[in-house]
Amino acid sequence: MQKKFDTIVVLILAMPLYGVLIWSYFYPQESLLWGKRWMYKEEPQIADGAIRYIKVASFISIMGLTLVFIILILTQFRR
Repeated sequence: MQKKFDTIVVLILAMPLYGVLIWSYFYPQESLLWGKRWMYKEEPQIADGAIRYIKVASFISIMGLTLVFIILILTQFRR
């Protein structure tokens, strides 16, 4: 019973991580400059390769995290 509770808590705590990854996927420029915008006088130009990298990394992280949670859920709730 304790393992199922721990799994549910981990899933709930992972929701903000999903939110950040989804935000990074849809708004890669803002996520790349988050906390660093104060260093620039004007709006910096971000290379297309960097934007593509952020989008791909976010997508792969979302898919990988989802796969890990599916495996975790299937192993915990199977019994």
